[in-house]
Amino acid sequence: MLRRFFAAFLLALTGMSAYAASDCVLDDCSDRQASPQTREYRYNPRRGGAAPAGDFDFYVLALSWSPSFCAGGGAERSRNQCAPGANPGFVVHGLWPQYFQGYPSNCGGNGFLPFSVLNGLNGLYPDQGLARHEWRQHGVCSGKNPAGYFADVRAAREAVTIPPTLRAPGEERSTSPLDVQRAFIEANPRLRPGMMAVTCRRGVLQEARICFSKDLRDFVACPQVARAGCRSQSIDVPAGR
Repeated sequence: MLRRFFAAFLLALTGMSAYAASDCVLDDCSDRQASPQTREYRYNPRRGGAAPAGDFDFYVLALSWSPSFCAGGGAERSRNQCAPGANPGFVVHGLWPQYFQGYPSNCGGNGFLPFSVLNGLNGLYPDQGLARHEWRQHGVCSGKNPAGYFADVRAAREAVTIPPTLRAPGEERSTSPLDVQRAFIEANPRLRPGMMAVTCRRGVLQEARICFSKDLRDFVACPQVARAGCRSQSIDVPAGR
């Protein structure tokens, strides 16, 4: 009983009390059946062992602010992404299977990414090496084959509208994580506070992490992800090269 009360309290604390019946997107609100109030987590990564592929609660789409990556030494690892004049803004970092507490890892499976799938990504990732890494690290935990997983990545990316003020790097400026989050929520009407996080490192914008239902039909509440967002009052947004 105490555990359920505490979980409910945390959910309310993240501002998700507005996650009412009108926000349910699956029949009979079935997307809420795996809520942290009622779910017994099948796997705890801190205990070690292997997680079964396909066993997770929701996805996190991680979108990285490319100028921050390039300014932080990324130019040595991804020359095309960081080439002068390339100037991508938010790029796909990955689509990560998650539990409401923790995440699956060590899922086993075949970590090889066929060239036929890799060559069909058509710029979905800023670098093919990143796509291979993401398949080995996260894709094998999805329970899908490579083609199915990367179709999910593309669907998630296409479901998110990048705010107009963040579509392309302009001059370097300062903002707040809250303002970045507000811009995403304004650009994506079904997105709510508590369904995403803005991350930073040493006062610099790093990523927008947006939570999707397992079937990618809509955004979902993800209290643990939201609480892990940037706590700085002001962050720098680097410009393109």
